[in-house]
Amino acid sequence: MKKNASHSHRLSFLYAMIMTVLTYLPIFIVAVYSFNAGRLTSVWEGISLDWYKKLFSDDDILSALGNSLFLGIASSLCAAILATSAALTLPRSALPCKKGVEVLALAPMIIPEIVLGMIFLAFFSLLGLPFGMLTLLIAHTAFGIPYIYTEVRAALVSLDTSIPDAARDLGAGPLRAFFTVTLPMLFPAILSGMFLSFAMSFDDVIISIYVTGVSVNTLPIKVYTQLKTGLSPEIFALCTVMTAVVLLCTGTAALIGKFRKRKGY
Repeated sequence: MKKNASHSHRLSFLYAMIMTVLTYLPIFIVAVYSFNAGRLTSVWEGISLDWYKKLFSDDDILSALGNSLFLGIASSLCAAILATSAALTLPRSALPCKKGVEVLALAPMIIPEIVLGMIFLAFFSLLGLPFGMLTLLIAHTAFGIPYIYTEVRAALVSLDTSIPDAARDLGAGPLRAFFTVTLPMLFPAILSGMFLSFAMSFDDVIISIYVTGVSVNTLPIKVYTQLKTGLSPEIFALCTVMTAVVLLCTGTAALIGKFRKRKGY
């Protein structure tokens, strides 16, 4: 039994190592070559920060960065309001099909992005909305909702309902009890979901291509269009920055999740 357990442990460790290498080796190579002094990506000519300096002095890149930051923050805030409202009201509603509504709320996590992008394209065309920041904001809000909804629903399951009830018994109205008791207890879950939603928005390219306008660029779209002209260390630098932002957001969400578990909500 001990030999079988040891053999199984080695196989699990080997599998984990292979998956880790396959996942992170390409990211590591891109990050290393973003510091290449030469322009050719196939030849290493020494360490340099010139490509990062050029990257952050490019007006088009800075404009795309501003669009991505605004889009990620605004869509996360909108998704947080909608997802939190749904998580609080849906379980208490008398709708006979509320389970189906909950499944629909999580659908953007399951539907392939290319299909979702085509759905948004057809929907916005039917409404006659001009493609640009507004359509991007609506689309990013829609696919960001499930990430916040799942976090808030999980927090509500472990929420001690006696605390808000005690606030009501002490004379607090429904709104005051919500904003002074319930919302602070749910805030870590909302914040964790918002970081995940921001990360998904910040690196989305497929849906954004379908719903953006000719005058609005985001960083992922900028990377996609520049790749058509060939690889360069500047693109590697941009990809490294984007990867660092996404890893920071997902890592922060994970830390908030650990904090929630430690505090019991």
